[in-house]
Amino acid sequence: MNESTQLLCFREAFYRRERRSIPLARQFVRATLLDWACGVPVDDVLLCVSELATNALVHGVPPGRGFRVRLSWERVLRVEVHDSGGGEVQEGADPAPYAEYGRGLVLVGALADAWGVGERSPGKTVWCEFAASASKLVETGPGAHHLP
Repeated sequence: MNESTQLLCFREAFYRRERRSIPLARQFVRATLLDWACGVPVDDVLLCVSELATNALVHGVPPGRGFRVRLSWERVLRVEVHDSGGGEVQEGADPAPYAEYGRGLVLVGALADAWGVGERSPGKTVWCEFAASASKLVETGPGAHHLP
């Protein structure tokens, strides 16, 4: 996709409150990134999707509800995970050294170019963004980690 033909791209998918929703969300995002060929670090994006979707599933989706993954692309890939629960996001919280949980958003913060939390009623939106860069590693074939 070059700059002269680049348009806003948008896709979203809804997932139920089930453990199998996390790999399904990753598959949806991977397929979308392959289709858009937007030049972002695919493995980093997929790890962030796993973390945000897992947080929504564990902390933000009440029984009988689900969460939504929304992707948009216009020079920057924006990944949003929408939930309908009341769980709060602990921005900037460092987990204890031996804690079993609490590192997901630290990873998102390290991998994404930007991330944050937005309000919605009911629930919240946790988002992260990735800018395409000519300096990103480009590989093709099996084992490729980034898209051209």
